[in-house]
Amino acid sequence: MAVKRILVIDDHPLFREGIKTIIRRNTAFEVVGEAGSAQEGLREAMRLRPDLAVVDISLPDKSGIQLVREMIAALSGIRIIMVSMHSKVDYVAEAFQAGATGYVTKESASENLLTGLLAVARGESFLDPSLSREVAMRLLDVSGHKRQAGGESGGQAAYDTLTPREREVMRLVCEGMFTKEIADVLSISIKTVEHHRASIMKKLGLQNTVELVRYAVKIGLID
Repeated sequence: MAVKRILVIDDHPLFREGIKTIIRRNTAFEVVGEAGSAQEGLREAMRLRPDLAVVDISLPDKSGIQLVREMIAALSGIRIIMVSMHSKVDYVAEAFQAGATGYVTKESASENLLTGLLAVARGESFLDPSLSREVAMRLLDVSGHKRQAGGESGGQAAYDTLTPREREVMRLVCEGMFTKEIADVLSISIKTVEHHRASIMKKLGLQNTVELVRYAVKIGLID
């Protein structure tokens, strides 16, 4: 296998250094660039045209999931593995739906990142072993014990009616972001955020942010 050129995108310099150290253990890979934000990451990807990219979901200026969509659209053939502190199934499912081909938690990066990169470089998909079963249940919808939110919501089935963008907005709302902050992170207008929030509330049968957060906890979207 020819040496694969890798771009690392994460907003924490120390973690980027750790990722680069792990990657350099295998001569099949070469780190050709790094970035600390989505905007810088896309710019470097366009300039360097790497074979692979390691991307964090939580970036300061934009969701890493949105960045994946943009990179896939702009660069034919690039393959992306996400390394994130988030282990919730929904984050993983959205990452793959956006076009990522691998997902590793930061907690297990030292053990699993190289394995994941090798798999992705071969054209395969890779899931952190600790997540595989949960993600399969979520993506294939074969869980025999779907979580029910009860009371103010229609459970997991209602959540499944949300669009990918609505899920992004919902997650950011539940993380405590204000409307303007969400608009800035997702590069959309305040009016569009408000429209998505109204749609989310209607689809889930909720009345306010407190109920939304409670619902998110009950379906396992947040802790």
